[in-house]
Amino acid sequence: MPSEDDLFPGFAALWTEAAWGRAFARVGGPADAPPLLLLHGFPQTHAMWHRVAPDLARDHRVICLDLKGYGWSSAPAGDPAHDVYAKRTVGREIVALMERIGHARFALAGHDRGGRVAYRLALDAPARVARLALLDIVPTVTQWERIAAAPGTNPHWPFLARAAPGPEAEIGGDPDRYFEGLLAGWSGANDLSAFDPRALALYARAWAVPERIHAMCEDYRAGAGPDRDADVADLAAGRRLAMPVLVLASRGYLDHGKPETALAAWRRTFAPRAEGIQVASGHFLPEENPSATLAALRDFLAG
Repeated sequence: MPSEDDLFPGFAALWTEAAWGRAFARVGGPADAPPLLLLHGFPQTHAMWHRVAPDLARDHRVICLDLKGYGWSSAPAGDPAHDVYAKRTVGREIVALMERIGHARFALAGHDRGGRVAYRLALDAPARVARLALLDIVPTVTQWERIAAAPGTNPHWPFLARAAPGPEAEIGGDPDRYFEGLLAGWSGANDLSAFDPRALALYARAWAVPERIHAMCEDYRAGAGPDRDADVADLAAGRRLAMPVLVLASRGYLDHGKPETALAAWRRTFAPRAEGIQVASGHFLPEENPSATLAALRDFLAG
């Protein structure tokens, strides 16, 4: 149970029944303020928002949710088609969860895997999302295109998408070594200095659980299957994000070595009118450069 590691002073711990089991979130801010849902990335938990959520809660009812399979939320087993962790499935379940806690329409910000849930939810249920902020991602189909064009790019994607129990067994031998290596490698400083030790302890407590290692692999298997298929189908059908969209990108997503910037990728695909901001940071924007991330989010949400 989360207790001494609470990084969200003034926030309540909320346990809610969800379609996948129990869902955990930290909730703060005025009860009558506009709702803002924050979705974390891999291999983290809701705790990644701890440096920006309290300030955002001055003007919003902030819900920092642990995604299905991550953090304290339930981690059901996957299925052969990988639909259990497909972003379309998770998005529908989150819409129902938000309704359960009283929010039929909300602003939405997602980082990394949480961003993939966020844009899929927004494409499938546009009336639910007032504004959408995407942190350091390109569309899933674009990411797979980049991997195909340059094998070796983001090697964790094809590794985690391999059939079970291969990745689970390899990671399970020493999960701290694997996941801490990813966090360090993707940070601007190439070490763990950006992470509050209390947040890092929460991440490690979750990723040490075999069921959660399996859930994270299923998340990536869904990315290689139903998530990519959904993107391809929606692009062919001309579906676009209808709400205002902000793309926040770290320096890594704006490198000249990339075929196009994150903003250009979104404008070419699902968000032709998106606005974009570069953040001087590694991949973990809200933890590595919370002031710039917060300023960008507050300005966007106020619009």
